[in-house]
Parts: sequence; C-alpha cells; structure tokens
Amino acid sequence: MSEALVIIPTYNEIENVSNIIDAVMQLPELFDVLIIDDGSPDGTADVVRSKMTEYPGRIHLEKRQGKLGLGTAYIHGFKWALSRGYQYITEMDADFSHNPKDLSRLLEACKEQNADVAVGSRYITGVNVVNWPMGRVLMSFYASAYVRFVTRMKVRDTTAGFVCWHRNVLEALDLDKIEFKGYAFQIEMKFKAWKHGFKIVEVPIVFVNRVLGTSKMNGSIFGEAVFGVIKLRLKSLFKRYPKKS
Repeated sequence: MSEALVIIPTYNEIENVSNIIDAVMQLPELFDVLIIDDGSPDGTADVVRSKMTEYPGRIHLEKRQGKLGLGTAYIHGFKWALSRGYQYITEMDADFSHNPKDLSRLLEACKEQNADVAVGSRYITGVNVVNWPMGRVLMSFYASAYVRFVTRMKVRDTTAGFVCWHRNVLEALDLDKIEFKGYAFQIEMKFKAWKHGFKIVEVPIVFVNRVLGTSKMNGSIFGEAVFGVIKLRLKSLFKRYPKKS
C-alpha cells in the first residue's frame, strides 16, 4: 500500500475513468486510487473493476446508490482513507481538468514545504484556466475573491477542487459536521483548516476544461457557495477552533 491516495468521484465518466487511472499509475510516485462512483448508469464502475484486476491492490472502488453530492463523496473517501492508514489524501476530478502529473507537485509541497494542505491553484500566478467561456472564468475568479473578502482567508483559489491533505488535518476536522455538499464544500474544508491554524500552500496549476463527458456544475451548486460563505463566517464568530499543536 502506498502512503498517498487519490480520491476521484465519478458519475457517468466512462469516457475518462480508464485513462485517468492509467495516468496516475504511470507517475513515478506511488499513488493508490479510490474511485467513488455514485451509481453511474453508463458502466463507469465496470471499467474501474477491470482496472482493479490490471493494477491489483492499488485501485479501489466504493459504489454508492444515486447522486449524493460531491462533498459527501469526499467525506466518504476521507474516512475510508483514514481507516486504512494513508498519510496523504488528494482530491482530483476524473475529467483531466486537473493534470495527473501535478499530483507529484502537491505531494512534494506537503513533504518538502511542510504544508498541511496543498492546493492546486488556478489563481496564485494570474488566471490559469484553459477552454472555459470568459463568463465562467470571471464567475470563478470573482467567487474566490468574494470568499476571501467575507472569510478573510489567505487563499487565492478558495474553490479549488485539486487538494492534497495531510491526514492530521482530516483527523482534526470533524468530518461529520462538514455541512455543504456541492461547490461550497471546497470552501468549507479550506476555511476550517485555516481556522485551525494548519499551513496551506498554493501550488500553481493550469486548469483545462473537460474534453469528454458532461460537466456537473449548475446554478444551485454555485448558489450554495454564495450564501454558504456568509453562514460560515457568521458561525465562526461564535466558535473556538483549537489550533494545530
């Protein structure tokens, strides 16, 4: 077993899941992969099972019934990883919007820069997004700016979904009390890690819009983030966060 795990949630990713697994397996660092599939009707899970045979002991599948939300998928994966002793747990999309080669850089930030959280950041060195409509680029960029303004969190890409966590962070956060299931999940996790005093390092990446498959983003997910940030900030004013020892 590797000390590092990559969690990849899937729903109807049959066009991408085989290739994304192969790409992770080809990295010089050893990463295990956990696919959390929310009942994809297109056969995604069957492809993953074939990969489990191809890479014995390194590919794992958790199949859930129905679309239960991105946040709950990651919480499920975090608990799975902690119970099996992984030291570094990374979130990554299945659609190659995150370059698998950047997994090595996130892991290095945790190991060499002593980061507790390494964020693959689209905005730490400008705007590094490819093939997104300008409207969506602006929405994402200003959403992160809005989150920084409301929360005072010193993270440029607050909504990033490409993140490596040291297990100590996930153990310190009460995963059962993470409230948000969609877009705001990423903000809530970073905010609570920051409030606990964990070291967050942003690693510049280039985000590329998916080529195959269908995006799962919608207006309700974005709306959850807008109002969820205010709720996070207000709650934090009346709560104590034990600092990292």
